Amino acid sequence: MLIKNEFEVSQPIDDVWKFFGDIPQVAKCLPGAELSEQVGDDKYVGGVLVRLGPVKMQFSGTAHVKERDEAAKRIVVDAAGADSKGRGQAALLLTATLSSTPGGTKVNVTQDLQLSGAAAQYGRGMIGDVTAVLLDDFATNMQNRLIAIQRGLSPDQVASAKPASGFVIGLRALRMALARVFRRFFMPYQPRTS
Repeated sequence: MLIKNEFEVSQPIDDVWKFFGDIPQVAKCLPGAELSEQVGDDKYVGGVLVRLGPVKMQFSGTAHVKERDEAAKRIVVDAAGADSKGRGQAALLLTATLSSTPGGTKVNVTQDLQLSGAAAQYGRGMIGDVTAVLLDDFATNMQNRLIAIQRGLSPDQVASAKPASGFVIGLRALRMALARVFRRFFMPYQPRTS
């Protein structure tokens, strides 16, 4: 399934690009993610704790930076893992592209996500909403780390992202789903014109 999101941070594009060059630093911004070791050039082993409603899954696997295009400000990461209890597998091809804005930098994120097992039972809408919630938390954590760097502080003085509560994620995702339903229901019909 293809999921697209975007967010903006207040730092200039060159600072954000430099930040994306430090994959362990980037991983610290993602709730539930942890890199345990680097096993080669731009290859890492780690895990991600994901909560989808009442289901908590701990994926262990690898992440590999497949492409870094400085001119286009694009990075492509290929990640795959399996749940530690054998309840499913996930594969993700993530592309992040940066562009300058008057207020800082916009980050466009495209995720090609493939799930099997227990995680695959959730619908596209639920997975998309949970992904949007996690990306929003990622953006906030990244912004805080960039501010720390800008102030001359160690980004490690900013707390690393903790696994988000499954209950909180569920509520935020439910709110997003309800907003979509209400928009569809209350938006007046507008016929297409040729």
